[in-house]
Amino acid sequence: MRILVVEDDAKIASFVVKGLKQEGYAVDHAPDGDTGLSLATTTSYDAAVVDVMLPGLDGLSLVKRLRLSFPELPVLFLSARSTVEDRVRGLQAGGDDYLTKPFAFAELSARVQALLRRATRAPETTKLTVGDVTLDLVSRVVTVAGESIELQPREFALLGYLMRHPNRPVTKTMILEHVWDYSFDPQTNVVDVLVSRLRSKVDPDKTRIETVRGVGYVIHGRA
Repeated sequence: MRILVVEDDAKIASFVVKGLKQEGYAVDHAPDGDTGLSLATTTSYDAAVVDVMLPGLDGLSLVKRLRLSFPELPVLFLSARSTVEDRVRGLQAGGDDYLTKPFAFAELSARVQALLRRATRAPETTKLTVGDVTLDLVSRVVTVAGESIELQPREFALLGYLMRHPNRPVTKTMILEHVWDYSFDPQTNVVDVLVSRLRSKVDPDKTRIETVRGVGYVIHGRA
């Protein structure tokens, strides 16, 4: 899942982005409202964390404009403003939740998870099944042939991305853009390394994840 963080405070942005990445999310950071709006309108996001007070386009105005094109995008506001009136103003501007600074990352993470859970409450998007592999996006439990296996966050993100595109090749570029946060570097082998690790856990007999030479990978099985 990909999350947009719009925060002008460099320390807070680094803190939030690092924490979300460690939990397996792909994260883009915008230091101001105008950059945030540009990213949001050119990239597909599963949720956004937006500071209220931003240089240029402020957070409330940013979310109001986003709501015109992306009414379903879950938005968590961050703000040092903590009065009831401030929180009400944020929710009325289109925010789904409001967290005041300072905050613990554990609480921010829990609130983001709750927003994503509500946004993906349909059974077909909270639980993915391809062949004998199942992945629960909410509980983050993965089973293969009925047996639970443990995956690292990045392995979980890769498997989820492959399972969202069953029986269709996904390129290394696509994987890099959705599982990591940087554009394709033809010299890197991080995708190959991660796929190898994932295969050792979910596909030891190499019947589920196929290498498409010169393209990328495809996971096989009835969805």
